Amino acid sequence: MRLTLKQQIILAPATVLLILSLLLGFLQYTFWDLSQKRQQAKELKSTFIALAEAELAIQRYYPLVLNSRKGVVDARTLEEMTMLYAHLEGAINRIVEIQPLPTEARQALTQSVSDLDPDIEINLDRFLNALSKLRPEMSKLSELIQQRRETLRNIHDEDIDEIVYQSALVSIVVLGSAILLGIFLSLTFARRILRRIGALSSCAAQIIKGELTPPPAPEKIRDELDELGLAINHMTNRLIHVVSAEKLLEGAEEERRRIAMDLHDQTLSDLASILRGLQQLQQLPEAEQQARELETELHRAIGGLRGVMDNLHPQTLDILGLAAAIESYVTRHLQKPELPECHLYISPAAEELSLPKLASLTFYRIALEAMHNVIKHAGGSRYEITLERRESDLLLSVEDNGRGFNPTATPKTGRGLNNIRERARTIGASVTWSRSRFTSGTRFELLLPLAIEASADKD
Repeated sequence: MRLTLKQQIILAPATVLLILSLLLGFLQYTFWDLSQKRQQAKELKSTFIALAEAELAIQRYYPLVLNSRKGVVDARTLEEMTMLYAHLEGAINRIVEIQPLPTEARQALTQSVSDLDPDIEINLDRFLNALSKLRPEMSKLSELIQQRRETLRNIHDEDIDEIVYQSALVSIVVLGSAILLGIFLSLTFARRILRRIGALSSCAAQIIKGELTPPPAPEKIRDELDELGLAINHMTNRLIHVVSAEKLLEGAEEERRRIAMDLHDQTLSDLASILRGLQQLQQLPEAEQQARELETELHRAIGGLRGVMDNLHPQTLDILGLAAAIESYVTRHLQKPELPECHLYISPAAEELSLPKLASLTFYRIALEAMHNVIKHAGGSRYEITLERRESDLLLSVEDNGRGFNPTATPKTGRGLNNIRERARTIGASVTWSRSRFTSGTRFELLLPLAIEASADKD
């Protein structure tokens, strides 16, 4: 069964609360049953009082009927018979309402009481007949009520002791079980969760130290920790890929720098020596013209070789920084009559910025790639280059008035855009292409978070 991390955390207290709720329900039911028995005892008490009142009324009613048969029923006797009948009728009605009596006994009682009503007709024979029927019924009812009262009294006394005992025993057992179960569930899930969190923390610490060993991916996603472990696994694999690509680029750039230095130190030195020899050869009249031609060719070769060296590794980038290197490249290579009109703006904050070598060189390569894409593919007449610092970011934008393109579409040829994305990813930068603010064209943006580079400098 799949339990989320939240469910595992609240399972123990929820289980304890459920058990305590069941215990509360049990105690509630027990005391409700006791209250029902108490209510029955109260009803029996009321029935017993009504029964005593009815028997007293019958005992007083009977002599009045016997005395009335010897003479005339006077007004005082009639008034007393009416009062006794009212007490008898009220007592019998309370008994019938409270106690569940058999139908025949109920009908016999109500009929006998009705026959004793002096307001209907003064018939002493009917009164005697009703009393003779009522007395045995009252005796049976009295015995029945007494039996019920004794039975309920015994049950009530036994129930009180039993309820107290059972309630105490069940409460102790359930509370102890709930506490033990809660502790067991808490320790089980807490230990399991802490062990998994500890494993993930160890993997994260190793990654921070530079030991790029991905944690094992969970076979089955059961909760949030498995999702976190899978995310760390994927992140570590991607980080390994990025670091590998960064090391590869760093090695390639280092090799370019070495080749450029070799060309500068050896090849240019040799060519400069040849140039001095040609300049000395110009002093001979017979070889002056040929020496001048060779000198022109040699200057062209030196210029081409310096261009190759600059492409391999720009010396301006190491000496003056990123902003000066971009400005130098634009001035020397892009501001020519046959090329689209180029406008460059570099903010003072960007000029003063110092970046690590790899970040600076990668940023420079991406900037050059974006500029050459405008020249080769945009087909516009004007483009603008802006390098500025925005709070904690360094932003390069290249905006043209060309034909524009869809950056999400799969290119038919070339890997230029993908190379730009991969280069940006190695230094933690992001690239976007959007519509230009001109009537047509594309706006390219390269955004480098400087917080990342600051932390890289500290490391």
